[in-house]
Amino acid sequence: MQLPASLARRGGALALCALAATAVPAADDHGHDHGDAPAPAAAALPRFTAESELFELVGVLDGRRLTLYLDRPDDNSPVTGARLELDIGGTAVAADPHGDGEFEALLAAAPPPGVLPVTVTVVAGDEADLLAGELDIHAPAPADEAPPAGGWRGAAGGAIAGLAAAGALLWAARRRAHRSLRAGGAA
Repeated sequence: MQLPASLARRGGALALCALAATAVPAADDHGHDHGDAPAPAAAALPRFTAESELFELVGVLDGRRLTLYLDRPDDNSPVTGARLELDIGGTAVAADPHGDGEFEALLAAAPPPGVLPVTVTVVAGDEADLLAGELDIHAPAPADEAPPAGGWRGAAGGAIAGLAAAGALLWAARRRAHRSLRAGGAA
């Protein structure tokens, strides 16, 4: 018995597809170690802004250290010779100058996750103003959190495996039919 030419061509084409599919890297397997994982993207540090017609203040929190940047809103020039009085969540915090328009404050402890009200009294020469803002602190994500399983890579891997299996079965059937024809027997 001889296979129709169209079936023989399809079997050959599917076998080639199966061979090509094996050259594609396998989908992620969360049960195996494939070396160092890429470093997670750095999370942005908590920050707040407060502004008025006279001053613009940005505060960046890194653990217990709060860095403050004070400038003029109209031209972003740093405010020189200013003094800051901070109140963060009802606690007075000292801010030391570290250059023109830059200040640093050290908190007694790293604040817990949540929203903290921040008020700052700014005195610069004859100018004074009260600025208000909110510091929104998010809980850190667990470091050992596993990535979600599956996804498009898992589906693609399953589809490729299915194509490879179908191609292998058709190739085996074609080969068996071809051997049967050579031997002169029935399939």
